[in-house]
Amino acid sequence: MTPARSLRTRVLPLAAAALLALAPAAARAGAQVEEKLAPSVVTVLSKAISDVPVPADYAARPDLRAWLSEMSARLATRIPDARTREDLLATVYYEASRAGLDPQMVLGVIHHESGFRKYAVSTAGARGYMQVMPFWTTLIGTRGDNLFHLRINLRYGCVILRHYLDMEAGDVYRALGRYNGSLGQPEYPSAVVAAWNRYYRWTPASANPRIGAVAAPALAR
Repeated sequence: MTPARSLRTRVLPLAAAALLALAPAAARAGAQVEEKLAPSVVTVLSKAISDVPVPADYAARPDLRAWLSEMSARLATRIPDARTREDLLATVYYEASRAGLDPQMVLGVIHHESGFRKYAVSTAGARGYMQVMPFWTTLIGTRGDNLFHLRINLRYGCVILRHYLDMEAGDVYRALGRYNGSLGQPEYPSAVVAAWNRYYRWTPASANPRIGAVAAPALAR
């Protein structure tokens, strides 16, 4: 093999890998189904996603520090930067609690939906950490809302999941199926619940009542 050819065989795979790294991350999400909502439901959901920023000192709250520390340790290999990790976790906790969800369930959703990749895009076009379909921005929000923005993505995702839980009278499996656009198929909800139980189930010594607002169900269905 000539030196020039040898160099090409080494460089071309590296160049291809670099291009793949720059491309939007693919995700395993399905496709949330656009549905016709009653005007009263639109009003409620629109109000729920109205912007209320995470308080500046939120992550410093004493009752939150133990949870942030525990979950930060669990996510250290997925999100190496400590500041990014804490911002994500504080926002997850805030938005999940605001929607009446267990923040650990939300971590299970993110784990399976995007693998904690901020710019993940599914083949169906779902975006961001919680893989929100763009049609939601015109249905209940503001056209042009950036679904790759941390707080916007989690706000939409948590409000939509809460909506589906209410629709399904608290049935976590059916709500997760609706969220993924795969209602009636066991693979997605089972995978999310498995991630929730395996990686993020945790009860602090002084349990915050917000943790466990929706309990992790058993895997068998």
